[in-house]
Amino acid sequence: MSFRIPLSAPDIGDAEIAAVTAVLRTPHLSLGPELPAFEAAMAAYHSVPDAVAVSSGTAGLHLALLTLGVGAGEEVIVPSFAFAAVASTVLQVGAVPVFAEIDPITLNLDPASVEAAITLRSRAIVAVHTFGVPAEMDALNSICRRHGLALIEDACEAIGAQFGDPSSARRAGSFGDLAVLGFYPNKQMTTGEGGAVLCSDPAHAARLRSLRNQGRSPGGGWLDHAEPGYNYRLSELACALGRVQLSRIDEMLALRRAAAYRYDAMLDRIPGLERPPLTLPRRIVSWFVYVVRLPESVDRERVQACLALDGIASGHYFAPIHLQPAWRSHPSAGAASARLTLTESIARRTLALPFFNRISACQQEDVAASLKKAVLAAI
Repeated sequence: MSFRIPLSAPDIGDAEIAAVTAVLRTPHLSLGPELPAFEAAMAAYHSVPDAVAVSSGTAGLHLALLTLGVGAGEEVIVPSFAFAAVASTVLQVGAVPVFAEIDPITLNLDPASVEAAITLRSRAIVAVHTFGVPAEMDALNSICRRHGLALIEDACEAIGAQFGDPSSARRAGSFGDLAVLGFYPNKQMTTGEGGAVLCSDPAHAARLRSLRNQGRSPGGGWLDHAEPGYNYRLSELACALGRVQLSRIDEMLALRRAAAYRYDAMLDRIPGLERPPLTLPRRIVSWFVYVVRLPESVDRERVQACLALDGIASGHYFAPIHLQPAWRSHPSAGAASARLTLTESIARRTLALPFFNRISACQQEDVAASLKKAVLAAI
């Protein structure tokens, strides 16, 4: 269905088009000079030693688990209020996803629930910076140290977010053993399809680069493989696009922040509507989506149908992973035993509104008016 106001839209300009066109004029469409240039820029932006570009955030999560040695029968604690790849990649390495509860304000993993979920088989935690809001990294790092667990940051929604006291805040992606970024077209910046894994350990970086390139060793021949690997490479076209997008990241994040503040003012008179907090202690939010919570008495499907009649897209963020058929029926998914009352309650009420870099105030006014009409009609 086509909407006059879409849910998301990439922000591609002349500089990006010129960079991609320049690559097309070279013989290097893969594994050329744009790859290391993009990786170096991404590492520098996050103040970490290295970044390894991959074909998607999902690929990055898969390789991160493999690189940290997570394997058969081990448990990985994850949120259920997240994109399905957080759990599916755990299954792909033979491990078991264990679903923990979320914090009602940040919608990130609740450290107390994480600690309660730890068993003798626990091996790692995947901390998702949900909707661009940094997770409670101090508490999660402390839990990992006490229990000898690996920590993977899923920062696919959070490029540019920061956590910590103002004098020592660091970017999301610089706290864990490994961190994963995603650059799908609905993200703050895009490479079309693509992602990256941030790392501090040179051995991790070498393993990631081998695994993404069919298990080849550095300096080895094209048909020489040190271990079974994957084709998770990111093309030169994508890297060129991403390099220019990253050079504009401050501008793009500022546009999204301004749009979030406009929504907050426009939506404040809708009865019972909960808006996302504009500020949170020790956090700088990177606005990925703008998700409101509808009143309990309001039928979300009816609201979405009303918005659609006005040509306005909307979305569910997120359907809990542990309730989805693919997981409830899976013998190793750990979904049947999950008791996540808060996750389920919040997920039933969430509604993502159109949100992208270049959304105009006029478009947002239309969304606000249509949403108010829809909510009042559904009460």
